[in-house]
This record gives sequence, structure tokens and C-alpha cells, in this order.
Amino acid sequence: EAAGEAEVRLLLQEARESIEAARSYRRELQQRLRGLHQAREQIKDSATLTRDVLEQHFSDLKGTLKKLLDERLMSLLQEVDVIEQESIKPLDECQKLIEHGVSTADDLLREGENAVDGDVGQQNEKLCNFTKKALHIQLDSLPEVPSLVDVPCLSAQLDDCLLTILKNQIFRHGTVASRPPVQLEEFVEKPGGILVRWCKVDDDFIPQDYRLQYRKGTSSHFEDVYVGSETEFMVLHIDPNVDYQFRVCARGDGRQEWSPWSVPQMGHTTLVPHEWTTGLEGYSLSSRRNIALRNDSQSCGVLYSKAPTYFCGQTLTFRQTVGQPDRRDSLGVCVEQRNGDDSLQRDKAVCISTNGAVFVNGKEMTNQLPAVTSGSTVTFDMEVVQLGPCSNEGGNFKLRVTISSNNREVVFDWVLDQCCGSLYFGCSFSYPGWKVLVF
Repeated sequence: EAAGEAEVRLLLQEARESIEAARSYRRELQQRLRGLHQAREQIKDSATLTRDVLEQHFSDLKGTLKKLLDERLMSLLQEVDVIEQESIKPLDECQKLIEHGVSTADDLLREGENAVDGDVGQQNEKLCNFTKKALHIQLDSLPEVPSLVDVPCLSAQLDDCLLTILKNQIFRHGTVASRPPVQLEEFVEKPGGILVRWCKVDDDFIPQDYRLQYRKGTSSHFEDVYVGSETEFMVLHIDPNVDYQFRVCARGDGRQEWSPWSVPQMGHTTLVPHEWTTGLEGYSLSSRRNIALRNDSQSCGVLYSKAPTYFCGQTLTFRQTVGQPDRRDSLGVCVEQRNGDDSLQRDKAVCISTNGAVFVNGKEMTNQLPAVTSGSTVTFDMEVVQLGPCSNEGGNFKLRVTISSNNREVVFDWVLDQCCGSLYFGCSFSYPGWKVLVF
């Protein structure tokens, strides 16, 4: 009996496992059905959009070609009018001259006939006057009339090769691509931004430039955010926890037209943007408070972040416009805000000076980075290496820090006496003109 119960329990267990496997199998199949449905909708939607684009494009071409042909026809007709008018004008003048001569000859004939047939007493005088008049008119001088070979004979010269050229160009105009040559590859969350990466998926396509666009949510309008040769771009001014749609295309080497767009994909960030603290007299901030400008104020001090928004495992980036350097200048991170300091070259902080010197807890390291230049970036990367037990009361805590500047980097361990899940960032400059973007 016990063996029978055990067998029943085993069968029940196997049955439950089979039921769970069937449920899992059904879920996977349903997921694949949804995937097939999405694929089918993508094909249909992209085909509909492609038809609309083709129809609109060729409709625009027809309108433009008709307009161009009408303009050319009007130009040729005007040219015919001008040649006709300029060629007929001297003929009209000659005709008037001849008609005037015919009229004069008619008058002279009537006068001569009257003189011949007149009274004998007046005949001599009339004949004398007629003879003088006839000599004055110069009856032997006739106007020159151009022969037909000397006057224009208009004709239209229409070369049929235009139709051949147009036909060849039209038959080669436009292509239909089943897959874009580039696709979006990865979205990396950043504080107040998204690092977007893309890749080439067509081995035969040689890209010259890429073009990245995005739009907020389901907004109808995409806008350009990057055009260039890189395959990644940091998109800033992204609102946290809001979906943004991205797409990318490329331009082939030596070509002017852009390729079809990649499949649009959604990206978002859950990380709040980095912001500088407001109210410090020596610095002016941008509207988003991610750019700080050292102004002309004589007041000096460290400008800190609004909150400890830098977390280990992230990359903190400073991009700056340079002013006059000073050895006490600093860019870096710290455990806490501390009023009264004029630099981050102090304890519980790591920083780089504008001359490239690296400071850890106020001590200058032997290794040095290149001096900060305008437009260059300084990045901080940190990972936790814990030495001892960590509690609310504190303990030995080590961070492995990598600071990069101008294609060089230094790596060191930063030992702290307390756990730090997040850090403040800060900067200090002695002279005006420095401007720092943080992201």
C-alpha cells in the first residue's frame, strides 16, 4: 500500500511537472505568435508606408517634370516669336517702301498721260514738268528684295535622345530595400541621457555617414540628433522614465541619398540628469543646470552637484571650454559637499587639475595626465572593491578609479573609511572663462 501511494505521488509530481512544462510551452508558443504578429505587422506597415512614399515621390516628379517641360516649351515658343518678329520687321519696311513707290508711279503715270493728251498750248509746260519730276523720282532705282534663301526659315530641332536618356534614368531611379543596411544595436542608460549604438548589417554596404533621429514617445515628428561617421552617440536632455523612439540610416560612400531607415526602437533612462548646485556666486548655470560657466566674480569656491547622482559602475564625463589655468583648479568627485574649500584637492575627494595633475585625498599622484584642452573630455569610472566589513557605522572601503583625458588614463585604488553608494561631483576654477558640461 505504501509503495502504491509513493507511486501515486510520483505520478502526481510528474503530472504537475508536465502541466507546468505544457504551460511554459504554451507561453513560449504564444510569445512566438506575438512575435510573428509583430513581424507581419511590420512587413505590412512598412509596405504600406513604402507604397505611399513611392506614389508621392513619383507624383511630385510628374508635377515637376510637367512644369519643367511647360517652361521649356514656353521658352522655345518665345524664341520663335522673337525670331519671327525680328525677321519680318525689315520685310515690312521694304513692303512699305515698295507700296509707296507703286503709289508714286501711279501718280506719275496719270500726270504723264495728262501731259501727253493735254491742250497744245499747255503741253510743253506739262511735258517739261513731267520730265523733271520723272528724273527726280529716279525711275531706274528699285528697292532690294531678299531672296527666299536669304530670309529665315524657322524649324524646331528636337533630339529624340532626350527620351532615351530620360527612359534610362527613370528605369534606374529608385530602389526597394527589404532590409536597411544599418540597425540600432544598444541603448545604454545615462544620467539624463541615452548612449545609442548602431551597427552595419549589410556587408556590401560601405557607409560614409550615419544619421540618427529620435522623437519623444509617439510624437509624429522625428528630429535629427546626430550626423557623422561614428557608430554611437550620447543623446542628452532625455527626461527620465519617458520612452523615446530612435531610428538610424546611412549614406553610402560617394553618394548623396540616405539609405532606408532602420526599424524604430524605444529607449529610455531611469537615471536623473546630473545638475550643478545653484546659488554659488562665482558660477553661472545653463537652463538645465548641466553646464557651469566660471564668471567674472571674485568669489572663489567649489561648485558641487545638486545631489550625489554619480553611482559606481557608471561613467561620469566632463567636457569643457578652457580659460586661464591655475594649479588649484579641479574636476572630480567627492564623498560629501564641504563649504569653505577652494578646490577638490582635499581629503575624501579625487580630482584632476587643469594641468593634468591627479589628486587622491589631497595628495598628488606621480602619474599625470595631459593638460585639459578646450573641447576635450575628462571621464571618471569607478568600481567597488571592498576591503573589510561594511556597515552603517562605516568600514574599510575601496573604489577602483579610472580617470581618462586626451586618450590617456590613470588607474588607482581610492580607500575610504565609509561605504559610498553614490558620490557628488564638483569643479573649481580660479579664473573666468571656464565652461563645463557634465553628463
